[in-house]
Amino acid sequence: MKKFGGSAHDDLTTDKDRSCDPARRDFLQQAAAIGAGAALYSVPLVSSAQSSEPALQKVLNDSVAAGRFPFVIGMTGKASGVTFAGAAGDAAPGMKAAPDTVLKIFSMTKGVGSTAAMILVEQGKMDFDTPVQDVLPEFAEIRVLEGWDGDKPKMRAPKVKATARHLATHTSGLEYEFWRGEVAEYLDKTKRPSVLAGTKAAMFYPMMTDPGTRWGYGPSVDWLGLMVEKISGQRIDAFLKQNLFEPLGMKDTDVEVRPHMQGRLAGVKARGEDGKFGDYALAPPSNPEVYGMGHSLYSTTQDYMRFLRMFLNKGALDGNRVLKESSVARMLENHMGPLKFEKMVTVVPPVTADFNPFEGTTKTHSFGFLRNEADIPGRRRAGSQSWAGVLNTHFWFDPTADLAGLITTQTLPFVEPPFMAAYEAFEKAAYGNA
Repeated sequence: MKKFGGSAHDDLTTDKDRSCDPARRDFLQQAAAIGAGAALYSVPLVSSAQSSEPALQKVLNDSVAAGRFPFVIGMTGKASGVTFAGAAGDAAPGMKAAPDTVLKIFSMTKGVGSTAAMILVEQGKMDFDTPVQDVLPEFAEIRVLEGWDGDKPKMRAPKVKATARHLATHTSGLEYEFWRGEVAEYLDKTKRPSVLAGTKAAMFYPMMTDPGTRWGYGPSVDWLGLMVEKISGQRIDAFLKQNLFEPLGMKDTDVEVRPHMQGRLAGVKARGEDGKFGDYALAPPSNPEVYGMGHSLYSTTQDYMRFLRMFLNKGALDGNRVLKESSVARMLENHMGPLKFEKMVTVVPPVTADFNPFEGTTKTHSFGFLRNEADIPGRRRAGSQSWAGVLNTHFWFDPTADLAGLITTQTLPFVEPPFMAAYEAFEKAAYGNA
């Protein structure tokens, strides 16, 4: 059974060994060594003016047959309901993939955590520009990493205070070690664990830039989740259950794999140097000190579609309102000002490829999601929102076209070309352009 190790990479904690924290060097050594049936499942569908079910299912079938991934689940929907639900391949030995297959969604958690913060903004309990340290005084301990004096980091105070908006838009200066080598070096030399180790001490990454000066992908939303906890007086999982999961009917979304979910949990695969997939034990830490809103959730494709359809329906689903229409509109605006999304360049290729979606077009960030600022021919429209989880669980929702889509599996590397080719084909088919 393959597994990652490494104190700088505890987001890749193994299922059997969540409590250990081996040296980051071991992780890099192991990472360097990495180098089908189909079925349409019974999910209630609403009619579509131009049915693309055959084309969508064909993308899933053909992609599994071509070895792009061992299994895949695809779903599309609009405000009024699901328009397509299909799957191909085996999610685990003897278990066909299905819309209710339980997945480790990792960074798809971020949109949920940001929505939790938006609920408090709507209630007037916090603001987009609330300084983080005003709610969490310990955040003031975080400094900007300027360089090194031998093995000692050279740090300085940030020039401005980071705000909730900075956290939600990844402009706080906090960046992940997978896409910023200096952070990996800092964690290694200071013997600090990854934020995804699940401890409060692991939250204290250095800033790489001053808040509000650069888009840099990192653990910001974990801190945003702590703000929600402090302001609401509830642990984040309880807040989510009360304010999002129960109202939206997301019965299979949780910070832990509950007994009713266990038999539907998908396995994880990593592509080896020979191009074939092998088993890979990988999960967020169970029962941690902190449930990080950057990575902690398990969910299903059909549950997450309910979350996306809430946005298409301007804050409500099946008669249950979680946000006002005006709050949804504010949340989905560009919250970065003149800043733009910047290409994510991998530091650990076996874990992730580079990521620069729709190269040559402008992308910003809303209070929760990547935001496209231009129409993509044959695909999503300007104002569309999207993101993904490291195990290649991807989504988008397009308010202009009243269309949401998910294409999900459980594989590494993240955004590798074979997966992204399938994603493009699936999205084009969803818009009737297969």
